[in-house]
Amino acid sequence: MSSHSHDQTVPSAEPRDRLERDAFWERLRHVTPARIGLATTGASLATTPLLDFRIAHARARDAVTAPFDSAAFQAVLASSGQDVLGVSSMASDRREYLLRPDLGRQLAKADHLALAERARPCDLAIVLADGLSPAAVTRHGPPLLEKILPQLTAEGWRLSPLIVVERGRVGIGDAIATALGARAVLVMVGERPGLSVQESVGLYITWAPTGTTTDADRNCISNIWQFGLSYDAAAFRLHGLLKQMFVRRLSGVMLKDDAITDASGRSIDAVEGDDIGFDLQSR
Repeated sequence: MSSHSHDQTVPSAEPRDRLERDAFWERLRHVTPARIGLATTGASLATTPLLDFRIAHARARDAVTAPFDSAAFQAVLASSGQDVLGVSSMASDRREYLLRPDLGRQLAKADHLALAERARPCDLAIVLADGLSPAAVTRHGPPLLEKILPQLTAEGWRLSPLIVVERGRVGIGDAIATALGARAVLVMVGERPGLSVQESVGLYITWAPTGTTTDADRNCISNIWQFGLSYDAAAFRLHGLLKQMFVRRLSGVMLKDDAITDASGRSIDAVEGDDIGFDLQSR
């Protein structure tokens, strides 16, 4: 027997392992927009994911600086029969809004006076602010409200007009609720764009907001968009939190939604259905 018969080369398993690894990451990438399993060249990103990163970064920057057509947005909301009012923060333009977050939390003086003239006892002030992603609230605001408002109206909630805020941050809802005489406030705001998601909104609720209210006094439902939390799930979770908030008369870190199941469960154990109606009529 020749000597070379005992010296046959064993095929490397690396190509097969690499194909399986690539297939594994490809399957995961189909179910998440997150940047996972990126190809590398040595210690650096490969050209394709590097270019994708730069494109995503540019889109995020564009989303933050995009203008907000408040008048057009108000017209869309009004077309569904809602009473809509437009206001603005103390920030004079988008640049100042980004550089001075504090101004985005303050209501313009003229608008504060205008809202005070419209003040009447109400349970919930509803605010829609452009936030850090005007496109997000423009896109998701109307369909999300279609899931939220009918149930609140049917249960007898006293709601404010829809307040559309230009260059607004979450905290501006406190001043709006105070001016309107609302017991609580719901703020829908465009969330900070990221590399994977540029158009998501968050919902923030606050009980008895004042000038000293902090973020610890709020409850947040975030990542609402077509591939995140659905409109139905967000509305269901919001409704549960609002019911608990009005019965317990608090919000923030002391208010948990652990008792609220997901939308498929359709169960809220924290309060009975009739409690909220009685509570609303008693104030």
